[in-house]
Amino acid sequence: MKHGVYSLAVLLSLFCILSSCQKNGSPQGANKFSDTVFVAIAQFQDVRDAGGLYAFLDDKNPEYRKAAVLAFASIQDSLSVARLENVLMSDPASDVRKAAAFSLGQTSSLQSRTVLANAFASEKVIGVQNEILEAYGKVTKTWSLSTTPVPEALNIGLAWSFYRAGLNGATDSLVNHDAARLLGKQFSDSVRMAAAHYFSRGAKNFQSLQDSLIRSASHGDAEVRMAATLALRKLKSDAARVAVQNILKHDDDYRVRANAARALQSFSFDSTKRYLLDALTDKNVNVGIAASEAIKSALTPNHSKEILAHARITKPWRIQANLYDAVLALGSDDVVEKEILTLCNTTSNPYQKAALLSALQYCVKCYGFVAAQMFDDSIPVVRSAAAAALVAMNYQKGFTPALAKTFGDIYVRGIQTNDPGIVGTVAQALGDSTLGYKKILRDTSFLYTAKKKLSLPRDIETLQPLEAVIAYFEGRKNVEPLKNTFNHPIDWALVKRIPRDQKAIIKTSKGDVTVRFFVEETPGSVANFIALVQQAYFNHKFFHRVVPNFVVQGGCNRGDGLGNEGYSIRSEFSERRYTTGSLGMASAGKDTEGTQWFITHSPTPHLDGRYTIFAEVEQGMDVVHGIEVGDEIVDVVLVPALKP
Repeated sequence: MKHGVYSLAVLLSLFCILSSCQKNGSPQGANKFSDTVFVAIAQFQDVRDAGGLYAFLDDKNPEYRKAAVLAFASIQDSLSVARLENVLMSDPASDVRKAAAFSLGQTSSLQSRTVLANAFASEKVIGVQNEILEAYGKVTKTWSLSTTPVPEALNIGLAWSFYRAGLNGATDSLVNHDAARLLGKQFSDSVRMAAAHYFSRGAKNFQSLQDSLIRSASHGDAEVRMAATLALRKLKSDAARVAVQNILKHDDDYRVRANAARALQSFSFDSTKRYLLDALTDKNVNVGIAASEAIKSALTPNHSKEILAHARITKPWRIQANLYDAVLALGSDDVVEKEILTLCNTTSNPYQKAALLSALQYCVKCYGFVAAQMFDDSIPVVRSAAAAALVAMNYQKGFTPALAKTFGDIYVRGIQTNDPGIVGTVAQALGDSTLGYKKILRDTSFLYTAKKKLSLPRDIETLQPLEAVIAYFEGRKNVEPLKNTFNHPIDWALVKRIPRDQKAIIKTSKGDVTVRFFVEETPGSVANFIALVQQAYFNHKFFHRVVPNFVVQGGCNRGDGLGNEGYSIRSEFSERRYTTGSLGMASAGKDTEGTQWFITHSPTPHLDGRYTIFAEVEQGMDVVHGIEVGDEIVDVVLVPALKP
């Protein structure tokens, strides 16, 4: 890779400055970036210049070496594996070797697997061994490390290694049994949680281990219970179903109950109906939402009238919309369709209207009404939902070939709106070869006209499907994935003024949430967020996405998840894990972050190393757990206020 903004001469000048104002690399300012060497390292990371970082890998200061090594976790340059191998095998500082193992795990290279396996055999420090184990799980295609006998202190690394390998489909029945052993009460909650997450996401064919999962789901730490409960959905046995039903009814943590509701969708609705219906009125609305989503997934025709009756009396709008969706998905019903249309016309809540429009995807004859919402409604989230419903109609039984020309005309007009939410969605339908729009739409000039009005990085989520449909119409099979170029440098003057313990109070319509920033780990992300706070950018925007026992998400200027301000910042990955109350930057892929962010309800390890963690909740998780789609961000206040 080519060097970025810093030349060797500049680096030498930085060292000269450092020697005159610092002692032993210990920063004296608000945070470590008063040290210009840390700035230089972070800048090389930000511009994705691996070559510029190499000079720091042999520095006498282990803090500089560690920072440089960790930078590769964000750059993810496979050409740097050999350099990181040298650090992992020979650096005298265990923290630096640990960082090297983490960064190798972030690099999707088969070479990394060999390096990590060799390092595990020679490493003596437990903390480094645990990191090597987890990193090995990330990059291996078959879990085959020799870890017998396993020292107790390595169980945490082993459990996370199984989990990471499971996400890659790289485990087998032997790993299943080893992971089940780690669910035992004799192990720490952190070990048991990692093992439970392995079964909930990665493991397959573990029916013989049912008893261990049921015990873990029913007793002990809540963060273990919620992962183990979700794992029970894979077993599909009567014993697993009964255990999940009892958990849904009796567990005292709403997050576990939400996962139980989600798990029940894997079982027959005849056997789970009573429990899911009771859960609709759970004291935490997120459990009711999860239950309604399970009903939507599992409902059968013989229960549709009963579910319709519940839809008519249900107050929470997301639950009601899901129930209407469930009923309509089973077949056209004039009465139900009329009720939904009436609600669409009378509600003042745009998010409720968007959810109801989604249900109308099953009413093909309602396409005129839905198209009118796409073209005429003033709220972006409504227009986006209408576009998605129109596209979904193509796949319904009521969609006939005679409608294809009419829908083609609607889609052309939709592309011509230049609304990103409409263009990106409609493009996906036009690019589906099974729908036949290539034969219907002979004049494709509207696609090129739309493309000219879009640009990176603002419209990356819209341009990707649009580029794909253009390639399809042109007969090209390969489409290069779009990537945002470097376009938003870190504001170092702002970063240097941010205290290590900088906090903010996010004032919402449900209450206050106090968060603490990680400026020393994610300077670009924190500076971006704080700059937006100083502009009052987040004020009076909404939480547009809430997934029960996963995340609440806000910061979108459109309110539908497709908004941004025409720039992107770089991903900043650290060794930190997603736990309860982590703040992460939302993205459409690496290096596409901007203004949107989320807060996690519980540990979400599948996000680790993939989404920037830039802050954590210190107070107000009860507020976060109560936030619903459409709740408002009233104000965000920095504590303390930053000095000019």
